Amino acid sequence: MSHVVLLINPAQIKAMQVHYSSSLATKQPPGSIFSAKPPLCTVTAYKSGKVLFQGKNAELEAGKWQQAATAAAPKKKTASTSSVNVHRYSPPAHIGTMSVIGSDEVGTGDYFGPITVVAVYAKKEQLPLLRELGVQDSKNLKDPQIIEIAKQIKNVVPFSLLTCDNPKYNTLQAQGMSQGKMKALLHNQAIKLLMQKIQPEQAEAVLIDQFAQPDVFFNYLKGQERFQANATYLCTKAEGIHLGVAAASILARYAFVKRFDLLSEKAGFKIPKGAGFAVDEAAARLIHEKGMDSLHEFTKTHFANTEKAKRLYQQKYHK
Repeated sequence: MSHVVLLINPAQIKAMQVHYSSSLATKQPPGSIFSAKPPLCTVTAYKSGKVLFQGKNAELEAGKWQQAATAAAPKKKTASTSSVNVHRYSPPAHIGTMSVIGSDEVGTGDYFGPITVVAVYAKKEQLPLLRELGVQDSKNLKDPQIIEIAKQIKNVVPFSLLTCDNPKYNTLQAQGMSQGKMKALLHNQAIKLLMQKIQPEQAEAVLIDQFAQPDVFFNYLKGQERFQANATYLCTKAEGIHLGVAAASILARYAFVKRFDLLSEKAGFKIPKGAGFAVDEAAARLIHEKGMDSLHEFTKTHFANTEKAKRLYQQKYHK
């Protein structure tokens, strides 16, 4: 599930709100100006000026506002300074052959289930073995393949796993924390824990699968004890650039699937992944069988699916 964060000025955010007037959500997250649901995407504009695009069409939808985002950049930053900052965090051409800590997350676009973040230390000497074990971008693999590969690589590479379960997620979100900040904090912590685990050895670099611009990512970590690396890189589609990130993606997906199975057991029926209509139906059934409060434990309640599930519940179970 794709995610894009842009920084937009207040005038353009007002223009966006008008543009999305026909698809505005009835309920909006704390700290937001509006939330809208255009096709295959959720757009949430926050008072901070950040606009989160989430879903299959996130990149396409964000592209409509890219020029406005560029205009919204702080005036004190010259074009050359901005270019240097972007270049600073762009991985070198030979990144795929380096000993790297790679990190990735799963579950951010799923209504049910947690967010899982994994950091993996993949030494250059281990890369041929990881490739032989089938490590690749997890988006190209089915869950049974991911489970099989994960069971092998979890004993091959050092890693750290963090899980943000739904109750914690919903509490933080209700307090005004964006999903982007949650992810940044989880990545930071997972990387720090892994660095402690592999001491005194040090990775040549850290590579994070990018979900926000570098300046935004590090701004999320203000006030936190940040990981210290020889070099830090952020880029999109990092699973295809280094096998460490691909392995992290697979292990994160494996942990997510296992937690999903536990939720299904607890619910008493198989819970679907994603955020489509089948999810709305499952949530309506959950309300019927476990009560409205159960959504706090099983789902990310600020998703639009909550209101859809409530309507379905009224239609199906209160005729």
